Amino acid sequence: MKIFEYLEKYDYEQLVFCQDTNSGLKAIIAIHDTTLGPALGGTRMWTYDTEEDAIVDALRLARGMTYKAAGAGLNLGGGKTVIIGDPRKDKSEELFRAFGRYIQGLNGRYITAEDVGTTVADMDLIHMETDYVTGVSPAFGSSGNPSPVTAYGVYRGMKAAAKEAFGSDQLSGKTIVVQGVGNVAYNLCRHLHEEGANLIVTDINKENVQRAANEFGAKAVDPADIYKQQCDIFSPCALGAIINDETLPQLTAKVIAGAANNQLKEERHGDSLQEMGIVYAPDYIINAGGLINVADELQGYNLDRAMKKVETIYDNIQKVIEISKRDNIPTYKAADRMCEERIASVQKSRSTFLQNGKHELSRIHNK
Repeated sequence: MKIFEYLEKYDYEQLVFCQDTNSGLKAIIAIHDTTLGPALGGTRMWTYDTEEDAIVDALRLARGMTYKAAGAGLNLGGGKTVIIGDPRKDKSEELFRAFGRYIQGLNGRYITAEDVGTTVADMDLIHMETDYVTGVSPAFGSSGNPSPVTAYGVYRGMKAAAKEAFGSDQLSGKTIVVQGVGNVAYNLCRHLHEEGANLIVTDINKENVQRAANEFGAKAVDPADIYKQQCDIFSPCALGAIINDETLPQLTAKVIAGAANNQLKEERHGDSLQEMGIVYAPDYIINAGGLINVADELQGYNLDRAMKKVETIYDNIQKVIEISKRDNIPTYKAADRMCEERIASVQKSRSTFLQNGKHELSRIHNK
């Protein structure tokens, strides 16, 4: 892998390798862009086949966090950590405390959080060595389980997409398919049920389906049959890559809006949605509620303040749709453009400010 060529291609700022012989720590911190603020992104622990795979994963995820934070209107950049190891047997206090010291050494350029393979308890160990960590135990000021907040953001974004497709953001009477009924989707279903939507649900976990049927009167269907259900809105809340060549011809919905990550198998499938007249709410814009929630911890967590910020996901989806129309591009491209325009605008303003500061210093020194 030609690392510097990759860094230059996507304009990464920094790649940090962390090693501690005593604990066995092998970690990679990728910082993509700090134009808007310090890089925030979780720590993933995984058994990668090769070190190159770990590097690529850290870089890819860090860049994604830049766009997610920018799209959410946060004053944060994008970063990510991967720790090479088996989360079932390689964890230790020494490992996470050693990692915490590396984070502290970055002096606030990078803030970490929980991710795949790590837990709140792991974040508490990191917190013993640094304050640059979110998602710790409630005793340390954490916001707790982010699922209800993420779900509320998806609900708000869905309403914005519905307004574009149907002329009104009212979901009462609409038939909504929810694919996957885990923690986030369960809370989403609660909001939809309270507004009077008709729910069709599926999940590989039969208990999750039964709970939704019992509490929300949802119709349960087999996972293989979920795509062909007659509905107004399709909400992917489980696996990624579910919008693909096989599923596209089966879809009857006018809106796709859900919590799942990486819903498009390939970018061209986003083009197909545009051609089919389906309003697609880009995943990293609509599911940003969890990120907004943990970001609020950096100010001393306040639930009301966090929820008010999450409500703006409605506005963010509207902005994406406006850019899509303005530039005649699919919404998945419009989402990227919205983020890039915000970063470029802030970068220009900050560049001007810094340049003036340099002139002022030069003037003072020359007196």
